[in-house]
Amino acid sequence: MREGVGIDLLDVGRLQAALDRRPALRERLFTRGELDACADRPTRHLAARFCAKEAVTKALRLDALRPLEIEVVGRGGPPSVRLHGAARARADALGVAVAVSLTHERHTAAAMAWAVPATGEEA
Repeated sequence: MREGVGIDLLDVGRLQAALDRRPALRERLFTRGELDACADRPTRHLAARFCAKEAVTKALRLDALRPLEIEVVGRGGPPSVRLHGAARARADALGVAVAVSLTHERHTAAAMAWAVPATGEEA
């Protein structure tokens, strides 16, 4: 596979409104680890993680977003992704590892993901 790249941008207020309307949406979009990591942080932190999930979906050319199969890990340091299920299978089939970069400000969050040939050192 050639290297894959994905990017996503989100209005933080849009995510907040969706979570306010449908509280159960949190558990459909984010893993327990992601929710715990962001429990005491503003919504923009969850928004950046959601953008990462979308960006990874694009980088791997997945047919659909599988938010619980793409887990953003790390707090306070560089983020990384842990892939599960079909997302993990796709990365393995393509022979790639995925890296992410997240950013956010008060009203906007964004993320970029890139899939590069796996070196065998990925977890």
